[in-house]
Amino acid sequence: MEKQTAGRTRLGGFAPKFAELNDDVLFGEAWAREDKLSLHDQSMITVTILMTKGIFDSSMKTHLVNAKKNGVTKEEMAELLIHAAFYAGWPNAWAAFNLAKEVYEAE
Repeated sequence: MEKQTAGRTRLGGFAPKFAELNDDVLFGEAWAREDKLSLHDQSMITVTILMTKGIFDSSMKTHLVNAKKNGVTKEEMAELLIHAAFYAGWPNAWAAFNLAKEVYEAE
């Protein structure tokens, strides 16, 4: 996984500690534990959590793009969203499907 700098880029001057935790701990350490969970599985879990919380902003799109890069296939993503729809709500599934379709159809 590439080194994350979004925290420092977007918030470094305003909230440097939050930016550090985002870039170095969340994306630097937690996501680096590939010996525990693959990037593929971490991506599927993250997309599911964002969907269940109703988060459909740029962070969801970024994680969908990363899921695709991390080997989550279009078919796997569709199945994940179908399954989660029954627990997270139909409107959340629609929102997630619209973003996923955009990401997976882009080449």
